[in-house]
Amino acid sequence: MTGFRRGIRLGIDVGRARVGVARSDPDGLLAVPVETVPRKGEPVRRIAALAAEYEALEILVGLPLNLRGEDTPSTTDARRFAAELAGAVAVTVRLVDERLSTVSAHDVLRQAGRSQRDSRSIVDQVAAVVLLQQALDVERKSGDPAGPAVAPGQEPA
Repeated sequence: MTGFRRGIRLGIDVGRARVGVARSDPDGLLAVPVETVPRKGEPVRRIAALAAEYEALEILVGLPLNLRGEDTPSTTDARRFAAELAGAVAVTVRLVDERLSTVSAHDVLRQAGRSQRDSRSIVDQVAAVVLLQQALDVERKSGDPAGPAVAPGQEPA
C-alpha cells in the first residue's frame, strides 16, 4: 500500500464518435468535466495537450468490459486508444474498469431533467467524470493506483 498520490488526473471515456475528458483536483477529491473531443481528427494530440496544460500526474482510460468482465469490440478500441495515448504523453496511462459508467452518466443527466438527445454532447464528459471518480475512490481506499499501466504501443490483450 503506497498511500494516495497528490496530483491532477485525467479521466478518458473513449467512444466511437467522441472522447469524454474529465479531470480531478490535485488532492483527488473531486472529478469534474473538461471537454468532449471529437474522435475524428487528432483526439490523442488534444488529450496530450490537456495533460500538459493541467500538468497531469496520470491519465485513466476507461476499459468498457461487459457485465461478465469480458472484452468487447469497444474494449479493444479503448486498449488501442490508451496505447496510442501512452506513446504521446510523458505520464503514466492506466486502464480502469468502467462498467456502467455511461449508464450511470445517463442516469445522472436524466435526474437533472435532460433528455438523452439533449445530453449527447456532454454524456461522454459525465461518463469520464464517473470513471475517474471511481478510480480516485479505489486509490483512496486501497492506497494503490487503480488499473494497470499501459506501455506505449502495447497491443490489445
